[in-house]
Parts: sequence; structure tokens; C-alpha cells
Amino acid sequence: MKKNLVSATVFFLILCAGPVFAANLTDTERLGKLVYESKLLSWNQTQSCATCHNNATGFADLNNATVSLGDDGVSTGGRNAPTSAYCGLSPVLHLDKAGEYVGGMFWDGRASGSRMHDPLAEQAQGPPLNPVEMNMPDVQTIIDRIARDSEISFLFTAVYGADAFTDVNNAFDNLARAVASYERSTEVSRFSSRFDAGSLNAQELRGKKLFSQNCTVCHSMARLGGGFPLFTSYKYVNAGVPKNPALEYDPNCAYRYPDLGLGGFIGDPAQNGKFKIPTLRNVALTAPYSHNGYFTTLKEMVSFMNNRSGFTPEVADNLSTAVGNLGLNDNQVEDVVAFLNSLTDM
Repeated sequence: MKKNLVSATVFFLILCAGPVFAANLTDTERLGKLVYESKLLSWNQTQSCATCHNNATGFADLNNATVSLGDDGVSTGGRNAPTSAYCGLSPVLHLDKAGEYVGGMFWDGRASGSRMHDPLAEQAQGPPLNPVEMNMPDVQTIIDRIARDSEISFLFTAVYGADAFTDVNNAFDNLARAVASYERSTEVSRFSSRFDAGSLNAQELRGKKLFSQNCTVCHSMARLGGGFPLFTSYKYVNAGVPKNPALEYDPNCAYRYPDLGLGGFIGDPAQNGKFKIPTLRNVALTAPYSHNGYFTTLKEMVSFMNNRSGFTPEVADNLSTAVGNLGLNDNQVEDVVAFLNSLTDM
């Protein structure tokens, strides 16, 4: 009877709340969406998760900024905000049989998943407590704010129980799990592109063939743990991206030269300069590109991956030999770009 009463009440709220809820989401996913879109998670209540990971820009920065602006209106992060979509299958950070790191979240893998066994949920806990980003002072303050919001707290207790706010650390973990649940939902990870529909034109088909021949070592088209290709291997690579002077000389930017990526987190020089290989789904919407936003257009990014001669890498160690010398001509680069445009959700 109690379960039915809760379900009926939630259903009533869905009807009254309009676009706040989506009818095809589970209660946990709805909760995650409320939290994802709430500015309560930032100290000055100026931004939400959706500010830097917005539907309109492929769940990357709403302003297509090189690096995202912090809650204080002055500070900026040190890395480009990647998409939060299509990340739910990334495994716990680990070494594979070939001795390569696989999984984790953030560009450097620091949301490893070792504590919660869910890298995506661990990633969701990072920005609210980051002083350069959402700038919340502690977990208690976050949970107190959530508990005082009638809409969120109602659904939070409906999903996690009447005592859901009793243990603040457990509540923070559940909040992150709800956000991760929403990010895994069909509202965020839709698989609704023309590639998925099998409706590619002649140029896109040429690009698909070139892509499969040259790019899938890193951006795999295999179904790694899911029902559709995610165009990533969940691994890390140093592609030789140059440093971005726009970040280096900004006193309000958290960037520090050189950015060692995975090597800085792991503490292993053999991983210096390596960054998480991102999914390419919705990549046409998520400019600028690379961990530091050096490339402003998708064609620039593809051209660099094709031929990186003339560029000085930010970190010269551990350079990948799988990119930078693909040998494509200009028309073939255009074909690959056309194929990547077909990965945009409709």
C-alpha cells in the first residue's frame, strides 16, 4: 500500500510539474535530472551541471567555451568540458592485459570508480566541491540545500527511503548515483543519430569507410559493453596536442603547464601527456576540441589527427604513433568530418 501511495503521488507530481519531468524516465532518473538541472549545487546558485553539460551542445559546455566559467564568475577550469552523454559504460579504471589503462572518468581518469564502483557517479561528485567550478564548501552544505528543496527532497526520499538524508556521506553518494542514472538514460544517451538509423549519404559512407580504416584503434566501432558503438576504447592517449596559450596566460584559469593528464594522476611518467579518449557521439556539437580546447572546429581536429607536422606537443613523451600520419588528402578529411557529423542525435 505504501509503495502504491508513493507511486501515485509521484505520478501526480509528474502531471503537475510539466517539462521538469520526462514521462519515459524512471523515478531515479527523474531525480537525477532534477539535481542535474538544479543551481543549488553551486555556491552562488549561478550554475548547474547542465550549464557545462547542456543538451543544446551535445551535453558539453553551453557556451562552447574553451574552458568553463566557475560559479564566482571569474575563475575558469583548466580543461575543456567533455560531453556527459554516452559515458555510462566506462569501466572502473584498470590496467588491461596489454598494460594500458582503461576506464575511469575525467580527462585524467581521477574519477576511477575504485570507491563507488561507478566512475560516472564519482565524476558527478567532483564539480560541486571544486573551488574553481561550483565552489561548495563541503558535502553537508550540498545535502542541506537538497533536503530543503521540496521537489527534490520528496523524490529523493521516495527513491532512497525516509531516512535518505540521515547519513550525509551516503546521501551524497546516492545523489551522485541519481545523476549518473539520468546521464545513462535515453534522454541523454539517445542513440538517435542518422548513423544509428542507417541513413548516411554517399559522402558520409565514404567517411565511414575511411574512419573504420584509420580511427578505430582509439575510437572503436565495436560494441564495447553496450548495444551500440560508442566510438571510444575507454583508453588514454597522448595525441600530441599543443599547449593552448589562451589558458597558459590567463591568471584566473586553473590550467598549469604542462598538463600531464593521466600521468599526473597516476604518478607514472609513462602515462604523462595521455588523456581519456572521448566518445565521438554528438562531436559536431561539442566544439572546441581536445582536452585543452586548442582546436576550434571539427575539421581542424580531424586535420591534426591526420597530419600533426608543424605542431609542438604540450608533452613530448609517450606520443601515439596511431595518429598524426594517416595520409588522407583534403577531400578524404572532409569525408571523415561528414561522417562525424552524422553521429549527432536527432
